[in-house]
Amino acid sequence: MANKKQQQKRFTPKLKLKKGDRVVVLAGASKGKQGEILEIFPHRNKAIVEDVNIVKKHQKPTNDNPGGIVDQPAPIHLSNLALIDPKSGEATRVGRRIEGDKVVRYSKKSGEIIK
Repeated sequence: MANKKQQQKRFTPKLKLKKGDRVVVLAGASKGKQGEILEIFPHRNKAIVEDVNIVKKHQKPTNDNPGGIVDQPAPIHLSNLALIDPKSGEATRVGRRIEGDKVVRYSKKSGEIIK
């Protein structure tokens, strides 16, 4: 049997959220906070959202950095995030549909197309 670290996922699922999306946190210590997605990790199903899930990191001093305790955002699971509807400003699910020859994302609540 192979170790869990050695196993590779066969594919990464198509994600509903992208870098730059405005999201709201649905669960966890940061529940209710809103922010913009800074980075996404598709293989881990996690994202870093600005000013959400802030943790303290102890850094050693270097020539560039004086060191000490630094606050930084940690990754949060995508299942705990929901896109903010561009029309109403509430949390919404994301759908995909074909318009013309392109696949576009849209808000399930208002039907509005997401940039």
